[in-house]
Amino acid sequence: MEAIMRVASKKGVVIFSKSSCCMCYAVKILFHELGVNPLIHELDQDPEGREMEKALVRMGCNTPVPSVFINGEFVGSTNEVMSLHLGGSLLPLLRPYQALP
Repeated sequence: MEAIMRVASKKGVVIFSKSSCCMCYAVKILFHELGVNPLIHELDQDPEGREMEKALVRMGCNTPVPSVFINGEFVGSTNEVMSLHLGGSLLPLLRPYQALP
């Protein structure tokens, strides 16, 4: 869990991902389209990735990837992120991290 929080606090928006995960890809595209350049941490390319994945599950992630953190706080996986976006609540959370036009 300590490794998760260390990475999650490196940047305002962090996505724990796997390079072969299609749902991870969809979330990454959404954030890029919203003007946010998140830190992407690919668990399948990290020697500690398996342990980090287990820690994400222990934190309450239904699926360990994608796991999105905004301002160091766990937001959720694909379902939670999409629900926030469709409900209009995601953009206000991301506004401080959007690139200027």
